[in-house]
Amino acid sequence: MSGQGGQDAKFFTRGKIQEFRAELEAAESKDKKFTKRKTVLKKIVANITMGNDMSPLFTDVVQCLGTPLLEIKKMVYLFLVCYGRQKADQLHLVIPSFLQDCNDRNPLVRALAIRTMSYIPTPIVIESLTDQLRHCLKDRDPYVRKTAAICVAKLYTADPRKAEKGGFVEMLRDLLLDTNATVVANAVAALSEIGDRQDGVIFKLNLTVANKLLTALGESSEWGTIYILDSLLRYVPERHIDAEMMAERVIVQLNHANSAVVLTAIKVLLYLMNYMENRKLMEYICKKMGPPLVTLLSSGPEVQYVALRNILLIIQRRPSVLKNDVKVFFCKYNDPIYVKLAKLEIMYRLAREENAREVLAELQEYASEVDVDFVRKAVRSIGRLAIKVQPAADSCIQALLDLIETKVSYVVQEAVIVIKDVFRRYPGKYEGIIPTLCEHLDLLDEPESKAAVIWIIGQFANRIDNADELMDDLTYTFLEEPTEVQLALLTAAVKLFIYKASSDTTKALVHKVLKWATEEVDNPDLRDRGFMYWRMLAINPTVAGEIVLAEKPAITTDADRMDRGALDQLLLHTGTLGSIYHKNPETFIRNATGKALADSPALNPLSRQVLVPASRPNLPPPAVVVPGPGPSEPTSTGAVSGTLVQTDGESPQNGSEASVANGTNGTNEANGASAHLMSTSASQETPSNEGDDDDGMVSPPASADPYAGLDNAFGGYMADEPRPQNRNLLDMI
Repeated sequence: MSGQGGQDAKFFTRGKIQEFRAELEAAESKDKKFTKRKTVLKKIVANITMGNDMSPLFTDVVQCLGTPLLEIKKMVYLFLVCYGRQKADQLHLVIPSFLQDCNDRNPLVRALAIRTMSYIPTPIVIESLTDQLRHCLKDRDPYVRKTAAICVAKLYTADPRKAEKGGFVEMLRDLLLDTNATVVANAVAALSEIGDRQDGVIFKLNLTVANKLLTALGESSEWGTIYILDSLLRYVPERHIDAEMMAERVIVQLNHANSAVVLTAIKVLLYLMNYMENRKLMEYICKKMGPPLVTLLSSGPEVQYVALRNILLIIQRRPSVLKNDVKVFFCKYNDPIYVKLAKLEIMYRLAREENAREVLAELQEYASEVDVDFVRKAVRSIGRLAIKVQPAADSCIQALLDLIETKVSYVVQEAVIVIKDVFRRYPGKYEGIIPTLCEHLDLLDEPESKAAVIWIIGQFANRIDNADELMDDLTYTFLEEPTEVQLALLTAAVKLFIYKASSDTTKALVHKVLKWATEEVDNPDLRDRGFMYWRMLAINPTVAGEIVLAEKPAITTDADRMDRGALDQLLLHTGTLGSIYHKNPETFIRNATGKALADSPALNPLSRQVLVPASRPNLPPPAVVVPGPGPSEPTSTGAVSGTLVQTDGESPQNGSEASVANGTNGTNEANGASAHLMSTSASQETPSNEGDDDDGMVSPPASADPYAGLDNAFGGYMADEPRPQNRNLLDMI
């Protein structure tokens, strides 16, 4: 069918079952070149493509399998793949043809037969498949071997126990040393798919096999290269020199034309850098990773977005990769909004004293754009830049004041929100701009901006002459305001009273607000805070003032960096969907298995300090065991499914060590999970005296969700909000 091009379009017309059956019967006579059969089968396949049910023709189509023409066999096998499961009771008619084709002289026919059988996971086909698959894995033709390798993964999906008992996993392991690069790549792909299952074997590599795989990279296709590079994450270096030598062989893949290969190579390099000690080599690798990442930004917007989301992770872990390339991330007029927002976040991450002026000028340009979300993010980024880069704070504040003068509602509101944080970052330095903010109170209609200006009025009530009048106006709609604004009003009213306790207006205001908060509001948080303030003011106003007006902890933007351990874990998924969501795949993909850095003597001390283990969850037992009559059979702990499959000539470990290596703590017999440890790692003890390319700072582990810091990096702005450095202080206001 391929190669016919537009000529095959005529077959895509809806036909009737009776007509196709009659045409097939008529084609049995006077059809020496099988032209008629080929034409009818093309019509049938076209109808299948259009969604028409052709299953009633099962017996008629199967009879065409005896035709020696390869093109007809392909179409019949395609028909079987579509309807084999539905017609499981008639598959016995096809088995003889399957077995005959598996021993055909033509390797294409042999591969086609074994591939089709693997697509029909019914008991009768699987039973016939096992013997033929074993022969095909050792076939003399590489095309058959590479097809059989993928079939093993399909067999394992259909019947894991049969695949393990039949020794197919070990045969796949042997194919890793095949002379053909395509066979090696397919074997790696099959083992990776099996290893990624929660009930699958644990697929690991030793140094010898890893080097063999690297040798096959030069002759592999793009997809084969990706599979092989991805499998290198299953190799755990025991010595620094091993990781460094492997990185030198992988680094050439950064010049590849395929973006997926580039991202996978970067993922491997970032992984290996955790096991290196040669600082110069690490700096060289970081330098080499920059240009390929920049090149990805010249692709289409979809590829750009994938690259940007990955870059956002990479520069948090290795800031030196793109530290001098901030201009590359300046937005273009025709960039989609999702690309612009992603670039904006990276611009902020890369901003420092040397390039702050350029970044600020660019952000000011963005603040005059027409897209509201983009403008909001740009204004917010100007304030964050002021907090991050102290020498640029004056210029950023002036830029914010200029934006406020535009009197555009959403611009003014974003500016007020970030200026509140600037006041906390630089106390006593920029309070002179408060009158300007107060002049634009009428433009504030969103809860976050109203809460921000209320906080400013309450915090600096002693410097605002008409603070009581402003508060009186703001509290007029107290009961209709959102909870966020009500909390801010309550605290600001108490602060105002503490500053101006002698004022009758202030006394009446605070009494009114406290009464509303404790008697007319349903929100328990607001009500409890109202009672707490009321009692503090009633018992000892002086102590209440010391508490409410206590010195605020220093504010910083470091808190929006992702937790280091979670970051190391996420970088193992570079170039995948997890790197776009900034979440581990097991959190949004059913039955996905997590990845994590493995401990070894070569692992960096800082990486070991924040090591996050990858758990293989205990699966429920596949069947309920009901004791029957007669004596109970003895169960041996040695027969637990967590056995050790040796691949490098080492002596077997004891059962307990195998269980621990599987992460099952010796409970595999209870859960019935089939989790063989395919361990190919050589144990070589070497001292670990190695540094890291970070500045020695390790972010504190997150208490709940380590990914919360970037969850809304491109949507809401909660992740952008600077937070106190000292989290032990109780900031009640």
